[in-house]
Order: sequence, then C-alpha cells, then structure tokens
Amino acid sequence: MAVVTPVLSVADIVPAVSGKKRQFPGLALLQSTHGIQRIMLLIGVVLVIFFVVLALFAPVLAPYKFNAIFTPQLPPSAMHWFGTTVGGFDVMSRVIYGARTAIEVILLAVALSIAVGVTLGVISGFIGTWVDRVLVLIMDALYSFPSLLLAIVVRIMVAAGHSGPFAGILSAAVSITVVFIPQYFRVTRNATIQAKVEPYVDAARVAGANPGRIMFGHILPNVSQSIPVLMTLNASEAILTLAALGFLGLGIEPNSAAEWGFDLSKARSDLINGIWWTAIFPGIAIVLIVLGVTLIGESLNDVLNPLLRTRGGTTTADEEEVASVIESTDINGGLDGAQRSTAGAAPPPQSRGEP
Repeated sequence: MAVVTPVLSVADIVPAVSGKKRQFPGLALLQSTHGIQRIMLLIGVVLVIFFVVLALFAPVLAPYKFNAIFTPQLPPSAMHWFGTTVGGFDVMSRVIYGARTAIEVILLAVALSIAVGVTLGVISGFIGTWVDRVLVLIMDALYSFPSLLLAIVVRIMVAAGHSGPFAGILSAAVSITVVFIPQYFRVTRNATIQAKVEPYVDAARVAGANPGRIMFGHILPNVSQSIPVLMTLNASEAILTLAALGFLGLGIEPNSAAEWGFDLSKARSDLINGIWWTAIFPGIAIVLIVLGVTLIGESLNDVLNPLLRTRGGTTTADEEEVASVIESTDINGGLDGAQRSTAGAAPPPQSRGEP
C-alpha cells in the first residue's frame, strides 16, 4: 500500500514558523493587574496620554499662541474658554502649551538622571574601594540638601541670568536632575553589590569578559527592574519641582514658553479680587498630571515587586503556586497515610481452634 505524503502550502507553514502573535504594547502589563490596581493603572495611563496629546498637538489644539496678549482682562467666554490673565494671556492656550513645557522638562530630567545615576551606581557598586567611598560621600552630600533648595541653587548657576526657551528648559531639567541622581545611584549601587557575587558574573570573568562588559552587559540588565518604578515616581516630583521654580520666579520667561508654576504665581493677586479662572485651570492641570504619573508608578510598583500583594483581592502567582504545592502535599500525604495504615494494620484475631 502506497504512503501518501501530505503537501504543505506556504499558508500552512508561515503560522507554524511565526508562532507567537504580536500583542499591543503594554497589554501583558495590563493583564497582570487586578481589581483596583487595574483601575488605577488605566486612570493613570489615560491622564498621561491626555497630556502627551496636548503637548504634541499644542499648536493645533490651542486657540491662540501662548504669548498672544488680549486687553483688557476677560472672564471665561466663547472666545476665551478659560478667560485671560491680568497680563492679557489666554489661559487655555497657556495651559495647553504648559503641558508641552512640562513633558519636555520631565523627559529631559529623567533621562539625564538615569544616565548619570545608574552609570555611577553600577561603577561604584562593582569597583568598590576608594571610588565607591568617594561617590557615596558625594551622593550623600547631595541627598542631604533639601531638594527644592538644591534645585534653586543649580537653576541659578546653570541659567546665569538667561531664561530663554532652550536655556530655561535645559536649566530647569538640569536642576531637577541633580536632585534625582542620588536616588538612582543608591538603588543601582545596592543592587550591583548583591549581583556581582552571583555565579553568572564569575562565569563572565572566567570567559574573559572585560569589566565594562560585565558591568553594563551582564549586571545592569539584572539590576534595572526597579528603575521604571523610580522613574515614574520621580516624574511626578519633577512636575512639582518645575512648578515650584516657576512659582518662585525662577522658571521660564512668559514670552519664551508657557509654564504652569509661573501662571499660578501671577494669579495670586487675582484671587483677592475674585478672579478665579487664572489660578484654577493651571492648578487643575498640575494636579491631574501628577495624579496620572503617580497612579502609574504605584501600579508598576505592585506589579514588578514580588513582595507586594495585588490590590484586587486575589492572590499572586507565587501564593497560588505555594497553595497548590501544599494542597497536593496534603492529598498525597493523606493517601500515603491511608495506604500505610491499611498495610500496617494488624490482621484480624484468629480463634484458638484454628491452626
């Protein structure tokens, strides 16, 4: 009898070769959350995406330029939905363009903080000796300063009297970066000290890898789990620090870029006169973006930290695994005990007349 070999077409081969389907970015993270934790993450993502859209499409969404002047000061109306400030600026346009300034400063500050703090933390924890002692001393000195005071000092030193759009954003980002570098340094250094004694590091040394490859090719990928959580939490603090600098008059000039902290500072005198719209809308913007970033950070912390329980009232994967092992052990133990009791049971007593 002849054996018929089935012929496979390209359509049959491609799915088998491709195997894994593409998923929407972040879908796996969303699926790993439960209950209140998932609600927090969704709210945070929606708020952050909303402000990112405002920042990207500010020239399209804003009805006027952020530095367009209208006189006299006008309340909310059909032409000016959020009213105008005492300086004649449209509040809605300032709020929308302020989102662009906030996003730019946050991204630049967090990127610089990670680049400097993580790099120094890995080097300090891996090399040790006097290099570690000097870097720890410098970071402790920076960390001992009040964050806002340190940001003000660095802002004055970097700006050097210039508050243009580029100089203002760069100086604000650098001043916030100096505040965050010690945090990334401490977290990365402590994780590196624990990781450099692991077997895979010894194996890399035996294989002839140089220290740079060991630090940034082997150790860094294994100590960077907490960086996303710290990044999101620092982003919310960066927004507040930027607003504080603008509120104190150390931010960006109003004709160069829109800044929520500066607008709040100029709105103090309006509140006395019953003019509420110049302060409430920039304040709401600061609260919402900080809330969104904080919710994302807290959700990431719960998902990525195995020591924390989920907030949805369900057990974690580790707890389910332990419970299944205990349950199977109890079942097997009960069966084995029953078998042992049956096997080891004494035979029924025989009568004296039986042989």
